[in-house]
Formats: sequence, C-alpha cells, structure tokens
Amino acid sequence: MTSTSPTSPGSPPDTDPAGETPAPSSDAEGLAAAKRAKAEKIGRYVAMFLMPLLMVSMLVGGYLAAMHAPVPNNMPIAVTGSGQQADRFADALESADPDAVDVRVVESDAEARQLILDREVSGAVSLNEGTASVYTASAAGASQSSTVTALLAPQVLGQGLVLQSEDLAPLPDHDMAGLGAMFLTTALMLAGYMPLSLVLSNSPELLRFRRFVPLLAGWAALIAGLVWAVTGPMLGVVEGHSAAVLGISWLTVFAVGSVQLFLTRILGPMAVLAGMLFLMVLGVPASNMSMSVHTMPGLYPYLHSFLPAAATGESLRSFLYFDGNGAGPHLLVLVIGAVAALLLTLILDAVKRRRKPNAAPPAINVASLHGGPRPKTRRWRYGTLAFFPLAMVTMMLSFMLGAMYEPTPRDMPVAVVGSTSQQAEQAVSGLDENMSGLFDLRAMDNADDAREQVRDRTVVGAYVLPSAENPTATLITNEAGGMSQQQVLTSVFGQVSAGQQMEMAHDNVAPLKDSDSMGMATMYLAMGWIMAGFMIIVVGSTAAPASRPLRMLLPIVAAWAVGMSAFLWVIADVFVGAIDGHFLPLWGAGAVAIFCVAMFTTVFERFMGMLAILPVIGILMFLGVPASGAAMSIYMEPEIFRFLHEVLPMPAAVESIRSILYFGSDTVWSHLLTLGIWGAASLAAVAVIDHFKPPRTEGHPVDADAPAEQERVPAGV
Repeated sequence: MTSTSPTSPGSPPDTDPAGETPAPSSDAEGLAAAKRAKAEKIGRYVAMFLMPLLMVSMLVGGYLAAMHAPVPNNMPIAVTGSGQQADRFADALESADPDAVDVRVVESDAEARQLILDREVSGAVSLNEGTASVYTASAAGASQSSTVTALLAPQVLGQGLVLQSEDLAPLPDHDMAGLGAMFLTTALMLAGYMPLSLVLSNSPELLRFRRFVPLLAGWAALIAGLVWAVTGPMLGVVEGHSAAVLGISWLTVFAVGSVQLFLTRILGPMAVLAGMLFLMVLGVPASNMSMSVHTMPGLYPYLHSFLPAAATGESLRSFLYFDGNGAGPHLLVLVIGAVAALLLTLILDAVKRRRKPNAAPPAINVASLHGGPRPKTRRWRYGTLAFFPLAMVTMMLSFMLGAMYEPTPRDMPVAVVGSTSQQAEQAVSGLDENMSGLFDLRAMDNADDAREQVRDRTVVGAYVLPSAENPTATLITNEAGGMSQQQVLTSVFGQVSAGQQMEMAHDNVAPLKDSDSMGMATMYLAMGWIMAGFMIIVVGSTAAPASRPLRMLLPIVAAWAVGMSAFLWVIADVFVGAIDGHFLPLWGAGAVAIFCVAMFTTVFERFMGMLAILPVIGILMFLGVPASGAAMSIYMEPEIFRFLHEVLPMPAAVESIRSILYFGSDTVWSHLLTLGIWGAASLAAVAVIDHFKPPRTEGHPVDADAPAEQERVPAGV
C-alpha cells in the first residue's frame, strides 16, 4: 500500500495527505518553528560553555588578583613612646615605605594595646628606654601578625633598639592556625546562596515570599546546628561560645539567603553568578580571614566594611578569640542586609503584580537533580534540594577543616648533614630525643647530595652542622616546594641553633617569585583546571543533554580542555601577572587535567545527574586541596593525605604546575601519568555504562497533571 504521508515517495513533496497544496502560512509556521528550535539548540550549547567559563574564570582571576603577591598597603600601625621618640619613629617608619603603613601616634602603652584588641590597628610598637615592644594579635590573623613584625623589626633594629615581641591575643591550641572562623564563614556563605539557584530551576513555587521566609528561617537554623556540631563536638575546633556560633550562623544564612532572594528576583538564573561574585570571589578575600585585607589591593579594605563574608568572619572571630569585643558593627551589617533585601523584594513583587497580575510561573529548567525522571512527590524533590547543600557544607567542614586545623609536623623528612656519617647520626639521635615524631631525620655526610634531595623534594629541608671549615650551621630549604614547611623548619631549627649558641645561615634552593610570593598561583591555577573539568559536564548534562553521548561529548570536551587551559593561562599570566611564561607546558598539562577530570565526572553524572557534583567535588576538591600540599604541607596533616597526595588528580595538577614553574618540568610526566590513568579508566567506564544504558539526549519532562506544584509565584522569579 502506497503511503500518503508528505514525505513518502508516492506523494509530491509539497502536498498534504489529501493531495492538496498546503497554505503558505503552514510553511511559514514550520520555518519559524525550525528557527526557534535552532535558536534554542544554540542557546543551550552557549549556556553549556558560558556558565562554566564565567564561574571558573571569576574564581581563579578573583582569588589570584587579590592574593598572589600580598604587600602591606596602608596597614594601620600605632606608635607610642616618651617625648619626641614616638614621633621620630613614626616619621622613619612612614618614610621607609609611605604606601605600606598608616601610622598613628597614641598617648600610652595601654591605648596601643587596646587598639589591637579592638582590631582598629594591625600592630603597635611601644618605645621605652632603649627597647621597643612590638604588639600583635595572631587571633586577628596569623599572616597579619607576621607582616607587622616584618614591617617593624627592621626599623627597631635599625635604630639600635632591643626588640621585644608580645602576642596580645594568641590563637588557642585547638585552633592553632585560626582556620575555624575562616571555614565556618565560607560554609555559611555556601549554605546561604547555593540553595536559591537550585530552587529556582527545580521548585520555583518555594520562592513565593510568604512561603520562602519561614523556610529560610528553618533552613538557617538547620545549618547553624550542623556547622556547630561539626566544628564543635565532632572536631573540637570551636570550644565554648555555642550560643554565639549558633546565633551568628543563623543570622548569616538568613541574611545571605534574603539578599540572594532579591538577586533572584531581578536576575533570575544568573543570580548565582552575582552571588558567587560578591560572596565568594570578592567576599572571601575581603573577609580578612585567610590573609589581611591590608596586604591586598585597595579595593578590599573598602569591601571589608559591608560584604557579608567579612561581617560573618569578624563576628565569629570576635566571639571565638576576643570575648565578643567588636562584634556589634559586623552583626549590624548582617541585620541591615537581611531587612533591606526582604523589603526590596516585597516592593519589587508588588510592582510586578501590578504590571502583570496574570504572569505565568517560571519555567522548570531542571526536572530532577538526580538525573532521572522528576520525583512524583514533593517530599523526595524537596528532600533532594536540601540534601545537596547540606552534603556540600558537611564535606567542606569535615574534610578540609578536619585536615588542616591542627597543622603539626608529623614525620616531616629532613636531612641532617655532618662532616662524617657518625657525626650526623649522633646529631640525629640527640634531635630525636627532643623532637620525637615531628621529623623523619636522615643522617647524611655530603651537603651537596642533601641540597639535591631538597631540590628534588625527596626531603623538605636539610640542616648542615657546623664544621672546622664552616663554623656556621646552614638550613637548606625549598620555598617553592612548600612555604608552610619552610616556615616550620626555619622556626624549629632556628631555635635549635639558638639553643646551641650557633649562628644559622639560610640556603633557599628554589625561592618563590615576587609575582607569586605566597605560592598561590600553583593552587588556584590547579583549582581552575579541576573546576573547568567537572563544571562542563555538570552544566552540560542539564543545559544541553544532546551532548551526552560519547561521540558528541569527546570532541566537545577536548575542544573545551584545550581552549579553557589556554584561557586560564591568560588570566594567570596576562591579566593578573601571577606567573611568567611557560605557556606551552602549562597549556598542555592543563588540557590533560581538564579532559581527564571531565571524564571522571561523566562516570558519576551517568548515575546521579547533577548530584554527581557531590562525590566529584568531595574527591577532587575537599580531599584534593588538603592532599595537594599547596595550601599546607602534607606532613602537617593526618597521614592519610600523604597517600592521597600520590593518587588524586588535584595533587597531580598542583605538582605539575610547581614542577613547570620552578623545577624545569622535572617530575611533570609522572603527574600527567596519574591524571591520564584517571582519565583513561573513567573513559572506559563511561563506554561500558553507555553500552548497557545509552544516555538520554533530551531533558526529562515535567508532569503537566500536577497543577498544585505550579503555584503562582511573583513574575520574574
């Protein structure tokens, strides 16, 4: 029987089933529909690339620009002393570097001390009869204290004064790195803004004002209890101050969620980028938690006065370390932000209702977070929405904070070099008695061999004993191999030399460059590679599901890896200036890392949809960053991270960059092999999964027979 369909061979191409020529309007409608479909397809692929591009470049560029080369910038310093002594010292300090300090002369030693405890100044010097007492407060920032000492010590010694140092507010033993307030702040920022983008895409009916505000209040209480439980009873980072931690945490999540609600009203899905910019990219550096804002570009002290991350961090710091002193103004910032955001949202909703009283509810762009059909009941859908950020916050605090809040050397490998093996072994025995468990001391009798082991990172440093030819002890370190471990060695072996009344010379085999004086370029460029790898898969699976089959995905990811690696190099080198050259090796290593991480992410995406980001970010970032040795030496963390350092992609990326920038690419191939194994194994796993369960290429539909779930919400949500 001959078919009568318009596309059958038996019918003219321009006839309908009855043999009549269709009206021109039908052709026009078909053409318009085809154009709309093409435009939608292009838009989906643009979103697939644009969102990861903006998110990754903002984080890498923002953090590097703020922290790659910290230098004192109008750091407030108080000076006090008798007669004209204080004025002369203040003039000399300002003349040495006018841009570095903002000096104020105060009347008394007591006033100088109080200014530090109130955090109105970063440090102070009190002059008295040939001595100079330098006051700092490590609880207000460990890096700030060291910067103040580095600023003041040369002036004190240059004027022939005896230097005395006093820490007016030392960090407690249970939080000796001061990371408690920093990680609490970061976790609370995530908990405040992350759920809004998920709710908007999956369950926008929850954003109705009268429903959202009580939900936000409950969510804030849940997060407050969670972060208190993890940082307090579980880890012991926070001891006491329970009511303050719970209250500040609740207020922070409520305030950030309120502001993000307003941003969602005016920006829609793009509000997640605004939240990331102000809460994370600008907010975390401006919080003054990890690094003093007075060592960053001049924008950050200004941002510190009103961004929520700064208000949260300083409030927590006030209660945890300063008995609540100075918390009031920062808490007021959070209260004003919450009230203003909610009032503006109410006004905006009223205006939109007046203009469009019958506006349609927003479209549901993400039918489900788990990758399968949309859940039939609200209980499962809402439960998934809550589980996602809860898991993120829990992993961040337990994995990252748990790894780094007690930075103590544990079997850190150090060579001890003597004129003979017997002398070196005797020195090792003596040092082991006093420093048991801190170092893995290895006796050597050749300083050149020890120096080479320091350079190739076999040991973190070498202590060369004095000899008849050289009566001075020498400490050989490798700053580019890890600044934190170099600082530990300098402190400990400096005390050893002082106790033995010996001078100690320093030999740094690989100093960091001035453009990367904290070694941040290595960490943040590696984080950019990792993020670029998993973001393209997570975003693409939702925005452009047609890209999911391997035959489509492989060329897309390969092109993305090559292009994004080059773009991140441009950010780090051309825009920020944190690195200098090395384009080809960094470009190639970055492309390999991005591609392999994307394949690893695809394995989880096949089973879990957007929820894949939980195991992926847990393994690659929350475990990977501590294991990388970039932020803190792996020999100052629990021993498990030494094993993870050898196998995870993040450490492989960090060590690849470190090797390229500072060590002539000496170990880069071994780290690329690690990345390649992850990529090849993941690609094989995806191929097997797709063979038995071919990936869908269209989004899951939203049931049209559930009008109760499509409640009317304000236009523009």
